[in-house]
Amino acid sequence: MFGGVGFLLHGNLLVGIWKDSLIARIDPAAYEAALAQDHVRPFDITGRPMKGWVLVDPDGIESDEQLVAWIDRATVFVKGLPKK
Repeated sequence: MFGGVGFLLHGNLLVGIWKDSLIARIDPAAYEAALAQDHVRPFDITGRPMKGWVLVDPDGIESDEQLVAWIDRATVFVKGLPKK
């Protein structure tokens, strides 16, 4: 997916890797708050940012706790999506 590794939950993309960053799918209502965090930027590889998707730079997933927090955040949102 997107030229990198991706992990699905019930057929929906949950998280992935693009270059050296984590792609995380989050609740679009929490998008702006996520972007306000350090080491987080819009997921924009085509010139059109995807709302509800963020890129977390390596410094933002340096510890296991940071990585697990992003995976948990994505899991909460994706669990609420229809299964594919």
